[in-house]
Amino acid sequence: MAEKIVIEIYKNKTPEELTKLLADPESRLETGSGAALTASVAAALLCRCAALTKAAAEGERTDYIARNAEIIRSYMVHLIDEDVKCRGPLRRALQEGEAREIEAARRPAVAICEEIVNMMGKCLELLAELAGLCPAEARHYALSGAELALGSVKAAMGYILDMAGKSTDETYQFVTRRENEITLAHYGELYAQIKEKA
Repeated sequence: MAEKIVIEIYKNKTPEELTKLLADPESRLETGSGAALTASVAAALLCRCAALTKAAAEGERTDYIARNAEIIRSYMVHLIDEDVKCRGPLRRALQEGEAREIEAARRPAVAICEEIVNMMGKCLELLAELAGLCPAEARHYALSGAELALGSVKAAMGYILDMAGKSTDETYQFVTRRENEITLAHYGELYAQIKEKA
């Protein structure tokens, strides 16, 4: 008789269930799933700020920001499960113990963390623009969203740098570290703009 395969959908779980799974070392959830969850909350605050701004001042730009904010929020929720999938080859390689396969599986294992870093950059850019447009009562949503966006970026980067540090390719290690330093510095500038406006 064939073994029954159970596919677990994490994005449909409650925050209570998700955080328990993230706390469990035996769980398939990893830092990337947690970063995606945090990123989805950051994007939700962007959505809220955009909705309040749109209600106060209709315009093509606020419509654009509101639409894109919802796309980012929904996408980040989707990435909670995608992070589990992208690490499948690494899990299998680690079980089999083949050094070559483990090395080859490290880069794909950080694909979702890299996507979170990228998309939270878009989130911060929209928040920086919105912080200058939003009514006073919505500014704290922009600032809180920026804090969470930056936090999810730092969490995702931690996993990316850990995987790169385990690689035998010194060029990959250096480039990954340097790219993340540059990205974080740029995102820090965006955060400073948001903080100043909010």
